[in-house]
Amino acid sequence: MDIKLIPLETGDREQFIRDNQEAFKYGATEEFGMRDSHFEEEGEIISRDTIEHSIDGENAEAYRIMLGKEKVGGVVISVVEDKGELELLFVSPKAHSKGIGYKAWCEVERLHPEVKVWETVTPYFEKRNIHFYVNRCGFHIVEFFNSHHPDPNDHDIMENDGDGMFRFQKVM
Repeated sequence: MDIKLIPLETGDREQFIRDNQEAFKYGATEEFGMRDSHFEEEGEIISRDTIEHSIDGENAEAYRIMLGKEKVGGVVISVVEDKGELELLFVSPKAHSKGIGYKAWCEVERLHPEVKVWETVTPYFEKRNIHFYVNRCGFHIVEFFNSHHPDPNDHDIMENDGDGMFRFQKVM
């Protein structure tokens, strides 16, 4: 399988945002159905603002995940010295369960051998993501943010009834 990461092009930004929203909505709808209450904005699990904040963040690197010539997902990371943050990683629902996310993550690690510790967060209900980060990529759950233990960096994750997010870490 020929998986590559290519830098996000300005002309692809809008589609990248829509593809990211589709992938996140798919996970929540699978878990909760259409009655889901985990939306950041009307009809979307992840808001345009959240995605744009990740793409435009200081030290942000945004990539398209390519399977051959087909865009099948995206990733946004930020790296400062030996610390890396996985801001976003998504694979199109049509391309799930093919090892694409794992190969994309391996490529991120290959691009940044200087990183000693990677971190990311995911909602408590995203069982697929939790499995992926822990069982496939080697991350460990190090914290659970919720209404009793809020995220000190507050990424607007407590707006949705304080349900919670897991924080993951991977020490290289």
